[in-house]
Amino acid sequence: MNRLPNWADVILIPLISIVLAMILSGAVIAAIGQNPVTALRIMVAGAFGTSNNFGYTLYYATNFIFTGLAVSIAFHARLFNIGAEGQAGLGGLGVALVCLYLPWPHWSLALVAAILAAFAFGAAWAAIPAYLQVRRGSHIVITTIMFNAIAAALLNYLLVNIINLKGSMDPATARFPDSTHLPSLADMLRPLGIPFSTTAPANIALLLAILAAFLVWVLIWRTRLGYELRAFGHSESAARYAGINAFRITMIVMLASGGLAGLLAINKVMGEAERLVVGAVEGAGFIGIAVALMGRNHPLGVILAALLFGALTQGGQILSQNQTTSIPVELVIVIQALVIMFTGALDEMVRAPLVRLFRSLRDRSAAQSPGQNPGQNPAWKG
Repeated sequence: MNRLPNWADVILIPLISIVLAMILSGAVIAAIGQNPVTALRIMVAGAFGTSNNFGYTLYYATNFIFTGLAVSIAFHARLFNIGAEGQAGLGGLGVALVCLYLPWPHWSLALVAAILAAFAFGAAWAAIPAYLQVRRGSHIVITTIMFNAIAAALLNYLLVNIINLKGSMDPATARFPDSTHLPSLADMLRPLGIPFSTTAPANIALLLAILAAFLVWVLIWRTRLGYELRAFGHSESAARYAGINAFRITMIVMLASGGLAGLLAINKVMGEAERLVVGAVEGAGFIGIAVALMGRNHPLGVILAALLFGALTQGGQILSQNQTTSIPVELVIVIQALVIMFTGALDEMVRAPLVRLFRSLRDRSAAQSPGQNPGQNPAWKG
C-alpha cells in the first residue's frame, strides 16, 4: 500500500516542505552575510507583531485566497488555469464600472453589484480559453497564459485612453464615491470591543473570501456537479462513458474559476485602492497557483497557504525596510520560490520517504497483530 494517511498528505508534507524551504532560505541569508535568526524574527514581527502588520498580512492573504480557490477548483477537473492574473484584472474593470458609473445610496448595495460584476467579468474572460479548448483543441494552459497578456494590454489601453481620470497622466480611474467605501476590519471589530489598526487595508472582503472557500467546499464535495467535475478530472474518458458532458463541465468549471479570480478586485480595487490602476493584481494570480498546490486544492488548505504567503509578503517587505539589515526585498521572492519548489516540483522527494516510513510502521503493526491484513488496519486508514 503506497498511500499516506490523509492527515499526513494534507498537513505533514506541506509542513516539512515549509521547514526545508526555510532552512535553505536561512542558508541564503547566511551566505549574504546576515543572521538568519534575526531575519526570521523580523519577518515574523513584520507579519504578526502589530495589528497594523497583521492587517496587511490578512489583506494579502485575502487576495491569495481568491486566486488559490480559482486555481484549485479548475484543477479538480484537471484544468490548469494559469489565467487568474488576467481574470482578476478584468474583475477589477467590472468593479470600476459599477462603482464609477452607477449611483449607490449605501456601500452594501454597491458591494452586491460589485461582486456580481467582478465575478461576471472574470468568468467571461475565462470562458474564452475554455471554449477554445473544448471546441478547437487549444490547450488551456497556453491560452490562459496568452489571455493574461491580452488582459494587461486591454486594461492599459482603457486606463490610458477611455476611463482614466480626465486631466491626469496617471493610468488610473477616478476615486470611487464615498458611498462605495467598504468597512475595514477595524470597523467590523470595533462593535465587539476589539481594537485594531485603522490604517491596515484588511476589509470586509476577508469575510467574503472565507465564505467563497466554504461555498467551493460545498460545491466540490457536497453536490452532484462537484462529483461530476471530480470524476471528469480523474478520467475524462470514463466520465464521458458515464454520460458526463465534457463541454458543460469544462465551461462551468472555468466560469467558476474565472469568477473567483475576479472577486480579488473586491479586496484590492474596491476595498483598498478605491480606484482601478494599472497592474492592480500585482502577481496575486500567479501566487494563487502556489497557494493551491500547497493547500492540496482543498479550501481549508488554500486559506492556510494563503495566510502563509500573506505573511511572507508582508514580513518580507518589513525585512527589506529594516535599517539594521541589508537584506533585499527580492529575498521574499526567493523564499516563495523555494516553498513552491518543495510543494510542487520536489513533492515526491518529501513524499517518498514518508510513504516508506508509514509502510514500515504498518508492517510492524501488522506483525504485532497476527491475522490482520495490514492494508485493512483501521489505525492507518487515510
